Amino acid sequence: MTIVAVIPARYGSTRFPGKPLALISGRPMIQWTYEKAAASKVDKVIVATDNQQIFDCVKAFGGEVVMTRSDHPTGTDRIAEAVQGIDCELIINLQGDEPLLPTEVIDELVDRMLASPEVNMGTVAVKKDFSSEQYTNPNNVKVVLDNHQQALYFSRCAIPFSRNQPEEGDSIYLHWGIYAYRRKLLFDFITWPQGSLEKIESLEQLRVLEHGEKILVAISDRESVGVDTPEDVAKVEQLLKVQNS
Repeated sequence: MTIVAVIPARYGSTRFPGKPLALISGRPMIQWTYEKAAASKVDKVIVATDNQQIFDCVKAFGGEVVMTRSDHPTGTDRIAEAVQGIDCELIINLQGDEPLLPTEVIDELVDRMLASPEVNMGTVAVKKDFSSEQYTNPNNVKVVLDNHQQALYFSRCAIPFSRNQPEEGDSIYLHWGIYAYRRKLLFDFITWPQGSLEKIESLEQLRVLEHGEKILVAISDRESVGVDTPEDVAKVEQLLKVQNS
């Protein structure tokens, strides 16, 4: 099975324009993510962009990049265009703003998908306890699981809602925006209209659940740090210093 990782990268960002090109310890952020992906079990890594500066940057460090349309409504649509002419059966969607993305997390998701041929989509979550401040933060998406470790629902709300005092060992799961799609599911997805839940929560993975598909959730004990604002660059550089010390 050929596995391709795609990193959608747009120049425009409300809080951080040009974010993929931001320098982190002397290298553009998109290069950090690309190299993490290239070290994983995937067969090919592609950056999908609509911006010439990002295109030229990826070419300059020796990466593979494709220019896509600028009018895609979601990153998933951009990924579908990027792999349309590529013979691949499993596509991994990686976020370009996670320069510290552990390669092991990509491998964990790939392994779970290869071991579960009956599932057409997978993602990753991190286990936390109810005292985590991320539990009530709408910027941190939560996911609840069934007994087969498949997603029941994703929400920006605090789910599961703790009506009673949580017992020792009770956990929440924070969703990590890494996805694996089998090819047919990916191309089916971009033909489906947005459902009401997706519109309400602004979470496109809910479109998959609304159409009756299962989403396998790999639980990871690793974490990363996303870059949302210019101030986050300094945090990442400090963490790199700690890792390399």
